[in-house]
Amino acid sequence: MGIPEENSWFRLWRNAGAMGVARYTYHELCSQYNSPPRTYHNLTHIADCLTEFDAARHLATNPDAIEFAIWFHDAVYDSKAKDNEEKSAELAQTVLSHAGLSGEFISTVSQLILATKHNQPPKDADTALLIDVDLSILGQPASRFDRYEADIRNEYSWVADKDFTAGRSAVLKSFLGRQKIYATDFFQQKYEIAARENLKRSLEQLGNFRS
Repeated sequence: MGIPEENSWFRLWRNAGAMGVARYTYHELCSQYNSPPRTYHNLTHIADCLTEFDAARHLATNPDAIEFAIWFHDAVYDSKAKDNEEKSAELAQTVLSHAGLSGEFISTVSQLILATKHNQPPKDADTALLIDVDLSILGQPASRFDRYEADIRNEYSWVADKDFTAGRSAVLKSFLGRQKIYATDFFQQKYEIAARENLKRSLEQLGNFRS
């Protein structure tokens, strides 16, 4: 499993002017992401998102807020729950408040985390960038995307095959039905074509694809 570098967390902590023990918060977050049964929403996902963001950091207006949102956006995850993003945002609010960061900054981070529900268009450029980072998995090489799909199935192992197929197909179709999967030109150019190919292939495998 890929693990985000501890130094990257310390650098972010310092850049944002956070107070308190950065190492303690880092290990607490890692513990959250290591809690089973996370086969996709784990530290590898966070490390991958940070790598994707580093390549697009120059597009960010508030890079520290986006980076904190990446670290926290899946900190609370239960495949049976509907409020993971809300609880993750609440955790970020608590941690960053104790670290002495401003209410405005914390609110920005919280709103970014909530945007990873992917249930509405991004409101601004930083939100668009974070959403695209989170969806970058869709445009990865076929073998990596297929492993992602298998990991998601494992996280929903409690769901019957028929129900999972219907639910997963609906999710994939919702992305494929967008005029553009990615909101930024940067990620459209990087992943749009591959993402559409992956989504179509996955739907075909689920037996629900209609051209």
